[in-house]
Parts: sequence; C-alpha cells; structure tokens
Amino acid sequence: MNKLFAANWKMHKTRAEAATTASELARLCAAPPAGREVLLIPPFTALAETGAAIATADRFFLGAQNLYPADHGAFTGEISPAMLKDCGATFALAGHSERRHILGESDALVGEKTAFGLASGLKIILCVGETLDERKAGRLAEVIERQTRAGLSGVPVDVDPERICVAYEPVWAIGTGLVAGSAEIVEAHGLVRKLLEGIFGANGRLARILYGGSVKPGNASEIIGLDNVDGVLVGGASLKADEFSRIVLA
Repeated sequence: MNKLFAANWKMHKTRAEAATTASELARLCAAPPAGREVLLIPPFTALAETGAAIATADRFFLGAQNLYPADHGAFTGEISPAMLKDCGATFALAGHSERRHILGESDALVGEKTAFGLASGLKIILCVGETLDERKAGRLAEVIERQTRAGLSGVPVDVDPERICVAYEPVWAIGTGLVAGSAEIVEAHGLVRKLLEGIFGANGRLARILYGGSVKPGNASEIIGLDNVDGVLVGGASLKADEFSRIVLA
C-alpha cells in the first residue's frame, strides 16, 4: 500500500494563500518517492483553489475536514459529500479530535459520517485517540476500541480497504509539541490493526493507519518507519510548503 502524507490546514489560509501553498508543494514534491501519496485538506472555502493548484501534480489528492451525513436539507453551516465532490475532494476526515472535544461530536455521529461519506463515494479518514487523562488512567485500549468500533459500525465488511483509513492521534500530542514515543505509537497502531482485522477480516490488513500528533521534519522518517504506520496526518507543520515537503520527502 502507498504511504499517505495528509496535510490538515484546519482554520488557516484564505483562497489565495491556499493556492500559493498548494502550488509550492506541487513544485517541491513534483516527484514524490515511490509508494507515497500527498493529501491536502484545506478549509471548505479553499477547496476549489487548492484542487486547481494540484490538478496536474502526480499522486496529489484533495480532501475535506468534515462532512454532514445527508445529501441536502435544513442543516445550516454543514456541507454534504456531494458538495465536497463537486469541489474536487476525494477524501474527508471524520471524528477529528477537535471536532470531538471542542464541538462535542459523539461517537455515534462520527460513525454516521464515516458510513455516509463512504456510501457517497468519498474515501474517509476516521480519527481516533485518547486524552492525556485517559492515557494516565490506563484507558488507551478502551478508548481506541470504542471510537474505532463506533466509527466503523455502519461500514460494510466488504468495503474496499483502500477507501478507509484510521488516523491515531493522541489528543495530548496535537499542537502541543509533544509526540508519542515509538513504543506508544506501535502499541496504539497495533491495537487499531487488530480491530480492523477483527471487523474486516483479511482486508483489515490492507487499510491504512496514520499517525497524527506534532509530526515534524525531524521525526517524520522515524515515525513512518514504525510497524503499522502507513502515513501521517500533519497539522501545524503542514502550513508551510517547505516544511511539509521535507516530511513528504523524509
């Protein structure tokens, strides 16, 4: 499977800024190493411009930070998979920790988004991860299992494994400068892999598992080389083209 390098720009960048950064990334990563893919996830307002900037770039893809599990309706402020696809997006995130912990999204809603997004033709990155208090309380396995099972509860067992990713993002390592140690990452990714195999059988070995949490050029190569790490989901370090390109090329 190809390693996936995903840049989550969160609530950053105007349309012009996004287009400039995307164009620069396409130039710096004009020939990504074999077996690597790049995914740019800008804010909704910059999807079209970002997509246009990478339209001819090899192994570059466009994703969205969120979706609502309906085709249309009275859902003020939300956006449907059809709208995202119309902007050129082929991926979407579901259950990012900031949406869970700041905006109060439940495990059940995350599961609805995952299933509906997949059924609508998008590839989905399901985000899971524990808070610092949960880790200190020894609840890592419990949290990972609860979020993963709920997030995938409506997904057909015969889903194409290339269309589903799980991103392990320890909440305590997002934007803090703290990074899970190699042993901690291997442990968590091993738990996710076991769950995926239990849910999807042999196909569970083919679904990608990403790591997210203060990934930087200085640690990306080590993280990517760990067991069951099939890519990274990068926040702050993806906002500058030169910095994220060094992660992709690490």
